[in-house]
Amino acid sequence: MTTPQTRTLLHHLLETPEVNAASWPRFRVLWKHMAEGAARDLQDRSLANVRVVSESTYRRWVAGTHIARGQTATILEWFFGKSVEALAQPVPVRELVRPRPLDRRTRAAARTLDYNWPTSRHVPGEPDVGVLGTWELAGGRHFDGTAIGVQLYEAELRGDIVELDDADLPHLQSFVRSSRRGVVLASLGAAGGQGLYALDSALARQHLVLGQTPQVPLAYRLDDLTYAILWALHVLDDGLLADDQPLFDRADELRHYVKISNSAPPRTDMPDLSPIGAAWLGSSLCAQYIVRHLDELSDVPAFWTREATGEECAPWLLFRHKHDYLQAVAARFAGPASALGRAFCIPESAVRSTEPYERILLFLTVAMMEMHGIKVWISSAPEYTQTEGFVLAQNTAILANWVREEAVWRVATTSARRDVAPYQEAIAHARAHSLVDGQTPADRLQALAAYLDLDWKWLITRCRALGEEGVCSMMRPRSRLLTLKALDQTLRFVGTVGTQNAGR
Repeated sequence: MTTPQTRTLLHHLLETPEVNAASWPRFRVLWKHMAEGAARDLQDRSLANVRVVSESTYRRWVAGTHIARGQTATILEWFFGKSVEALAQPVPVRELVRPRPLDRRTRAAARTLDYNWPTSRHVPGEPDVGVLGTWELAGGRHFDGTAIGVQLYEAELRGDIVELDDADLPHLQSFVRSSRRGVVLASLGAAGGQGLYALDSALARQHLVLGQTPQVPLAYRLDDLTYAILWALHVLDDGLLADDQPLFDRADELRHYVKISNSAPPRTDMPDLSPIGAAWLGSSLCAQYIVRHLDELSDVPAFWTREATGEECAPWLLFRHKHDYLQAVAARFAGPASALGRAFCIPESAVRSTEPYERILLFLTVAMMEMHGIKVWISSAPEYTQTEGFVLAQNTAILANWVREEAVWRVATTSARRDVAPYQEAIAHARAHSLVDGQTPADRLQALAAYLDLDWKWLITRCRALGEEGVCSMMRPRSRLLTLKALDQTLRFVGTVGTQNAGR
């Protein structure tokens, strides 16, 4: 909040660290340098001989009751870059609501943001001057990164809830009033506990509006699972918001491309889009193209997905149109005895070169497929890594790919035997050599967790806890093109099917 004060602009500028001459003795010393500098730059030697005014005149200048004239005015205006009339005007002063000092154990917990994940970096704020902390989330191989505001608070454990102290509410009120995206991190360090617990600042604001002290469930502890989701959401969300206008402008263009038989616009045709905006456009076009051709297929199709890393899979978890697409496929073909399936090629090199949090995004994507009744096959054969996304039914292949594509997307339909043969071979190989060829979704997901070097028991326990609380109550997307509802369903699905294999 800002309130008018009697302090003048001159007084304010004299107090800044760069000038540091708000007292009369310091101003007297500064004046000689001001006069000599003005004389040199303005090429008026007489200015160097202008003597400093009396202390009483100086104080009237600072108070704004007297305005400098003549050569003294010239020197002041040269030094501060403002007219003497402007220097005499009162300036608003921001009243800062400063946070409470943090316990050393909380400061130590904050440092984990720098070394737990290579895409995470915490830049502490300067509370004495009202500068908030920043959480930098670096991009990966394909997508750009982003930065969000972050504020740490001490908290206490009350049952299964982490609750902020009422003494921090004034500062929290100030923090969440900003329209800038932010995250509140609650620490149990001062209370003898461990870990950081995350809550979107917009959701914290909802608590405050309702007159409630923000409470953070234990399930929202920051670890590989919650970081993976937080990273994916913020990177995708901010990228889409940055491209909101150009994506809106291309709505008609997209509808046109869906209707034609094949297309592959080069990336240079859409230089105004960020990598994430281009990914959304390509993914959306491919989904619409496939759905448009589903009724032409007489057999249950097999799908091939080119995504091989968690970063590439993040759109599956969060893009709204992805879930509409999966539901359309499941409604058309899924069933207890259905042969509906989707193949991934995930070579060992892709597993070894990615962090656990990113492999969790890949795991959750496969789980989402299984939740929709789509059996997943996993191939590790490196020779299939460049196979583009496609849908295969009998002797027809629908090509639809945007991942690692030089074009924004590439779609086409072919029934030529020579063209279809490589896709038939890829699906046959994935079915015959799947690394996760279990009888049930639980069997296949447990095998996938082992292949991705993820702790199965920990993973299903965390997914169940987070799904029960709901990611929707922890984070909030801003773009209308994203949703967390399907992700919550997937977390609960993993927690449920995981209990079937928990003892194995």
